[in-house]
Amino acid sequence: MKYRVDMNKEVRKFLHTHPEVSAKFISALEQIAQNPFDNALDIKKLQGQSHKYRLRIGKYRLLYEIIDEQILIYAYKAQSRGDVYK
Repeated sequence: MKYRVDMNKEVRKFLHTHPEVSAKFISALEQIAQNPFDNALDIKKLQGQSHKYRLRIGKYRLLYEIIDEQILIYAYKAQSRGDVYK
């Protein structure tokens, strides 16, 4: 079952202002929508967070949540490594 992908305004702005990685993140999100637990990507579960994960591409991180009830992958934050966890 394919999940839908949605993202907040902050993530959309990040992707717009970082064209060098936006295509990679969009491609990775499409892969995650097909299989949320794909081991081919650099994904880790966030500690202490139920259903929340981080995707790493280079020096950038994208945080997202898997909402099974809505069959949804929701990307809520994207930044460089030093800023994403603040």
